[in-house]
Amino acid sequence: MKALVTGASNGIGKDIAIYLGKLGYDVILVSRDEKKLNEVAKQIETNTKIIPMDLSVRDNSFKLYDMLKDEKIDFLVNNAGFGLFGNSWETDLGRELKMLDLNVYSLHILTKLFLQDMVKRNSGRILNVASMAGFFAGPKLNTYYATKNYVTKWTMGIYEELRKAKKNVHISCLCPGPVDTNFNKVAGGEFTVKALSSDYVAKYAVDKALKNKLIIIPGFVTKLAVFFNRFISYKFSLKIVYTMQDKKSKGV
Repeated sequence: MKALVTGASNGIGKDIAIYLGKLGYDVILVSRDEKKLNEVAKQIETNTKIIPMDLSVRDNSFKLYDMLKDEKIDFLVNNAGFGLFGNSWETDLGRELKMLDLNVYSLHILTKLFLQDMVKRNSGRILNVASMAGFFAGPKLNTYYATKNYVTKWTMGIYEELRKAKKNVHISCLCPGPVDTNFNKVAGGEFTVKALSSDYVAKYAVDKALKNKLIIIPGFVTKLAVFFNRFISYKFSLKIVYTMQDKKSKGV
């Protein structure tokens, strides 16, 4: 069995890769940071291959697929992504476009290309890493929330297409709340509530994906937040999210 994990140099991606190794998968690790990838590879019990690559460069997603299309990827994990705090008129446009290229375009390209191969052979599994942000609008972290809405809803649509076509191919979407990773350092903020450990989230996500769970939400509090958001108005939800993100961006 062989797995491909993007964003594998730290956080959830790193811990998913390590756990997949424990389950017997050979693992292909992708990230920009070659040094960190080598460190992760040393922690994996099975065969590994590292591919240092910046997937925010759109053509690189096609290059990655071309490198691996002749290998049978049994489990694709699209984890690479980042966020950016600030009002939408103040955040850097170039940085946001990089975010769209990584969070949306790269994930879309890799999902679609490997999905086509999986459907042809009628086997395979994909785990797209979104966020609880995929169920909300996100003032002060707006573009990130929008990208995760795309990931969540697009994954859900593919799930139903596969189900109706009776394909032996499975797709899942991981939607965690706060996780203790490098995310806030990159985005420019701080969590104001207790974060789950990335190794817990990684194991939980893979275990649920292997049981063909569509939406995977680790943590009771996060499950409650997503559930109750269905019953409040958009404007009230926006006020709650704004307050949370404003506190993060100020580190209070």
